[in-house]
Amino acid sequence: MTTMRDAVDLDGAVEALKAARSVTIVCHVQPDADTVGSGLALALVMHRRGIPVWVSFAEPAELPESMRSLPGAQHLVAPADVPAEVDLLIAVDCGSAGRLGALVDRISGAATTLVLDHHRSNTRFGDINVIDAEAESTTSLLVRVLDAWGVPIDAEVAHCLYAGLVTDTGSFRWVRPGTHVLAERLLATGIDSGEIARTLLDTHPFGWLTMLSRVLATARIEPDVRGGIGLVYAFVRRADTLDVSSEEAESVIDIVRTTSEAGIAAVFKESRSVADRWTVSLRSRDSRPGAQDGVDVAVIASALGGGGHRFAAGYTAYGGPEELVAGLLAALE
Repeated sequence: MTTMRDAVDLDGAVEALKAARSVTIVCHVQPDADTVGSGLALALVMHRRGIPVWVSFAEPAELPESMRSLPGAQHLVAPADVPAEVDLLIAVDCGSAGRLGALVDRISGAATTLVLDHHRSNTRFGDINVIDAEAESTTSLLVRVLDAWGVPIDAEVAHCLYAGLVTDTGSFRWVRPGTHVLAERLLATGIDSGEIARTLLDTHPFGWLTMLSRVLATARIEPDVRGGIGLVYAFVRRADTLDVSSEEAESVIDIVRTTSEAGIAAVFKESRSVADRWTVSLRSRDSRPGAQDGVDVAVIASALGGGGHRFAAGYTAYGGPEELVAGLLAALE
């Protein structure tokens, strides 16, 4: 790997994209609309320029149902079909190489690796890094790359970019100056924002309701955590998700985090394939009395081997429920 360039190297990214003769785009494991939207938007751009392009993620085996209507999905391939060697490998929305899962081995076969991401905990594992922790989403960061490249954004590309923007801002609950300007620019291409949001955020199978009834029954609160900020947590066990997809399990944190008596929320999700392995989603907010700027859950997640954003992060843990809670409580002391 060559020496890493500046963390917001737009010029370097554009140079690499212009020079590439074959491109692999890798999304993170358990993909969300930001990583997939970024990957497919880039794939559409590269394909139109006649460049062979592959988009993939290591797990789960299939793209979540809510994202199957995103333009460019025809460029998605199974991990086994990702070339071992490629001119340019682009990791989108991945805070570390570990987030590539089993596809991490493709880095060694790439002549150049480009990382596009907005996680503050990003490890800068690319040859070229475009990292902006202040960006609302990786798709919004990608807009800056496309603008620097002089690539116009049409409705198909805008659909993918908007998918990442609407989901990573929580339907525009978490925004920064310029967020709505960017949204307006994407909407001006003619995309149907209401349908995109409904498909990604407001559509669930009936089995999701029965899963919720079981999962929410496990919810517990620790009101004294962090000087009274409080922690609420719940468990999604393997048996709870037999009739629903992994993305339905991922959505549980958005319900648990609404608890008014706790400024920190956690959901422990049991692996379907590996015994005693759990993925943990963390959320916090800055509106609790005494919270000041809120609990930085990215710091907590990083201490436990993960990473993320100030108010949204995650990590992987092993053990039984009591061990998991004890480990989190210790990290929050």
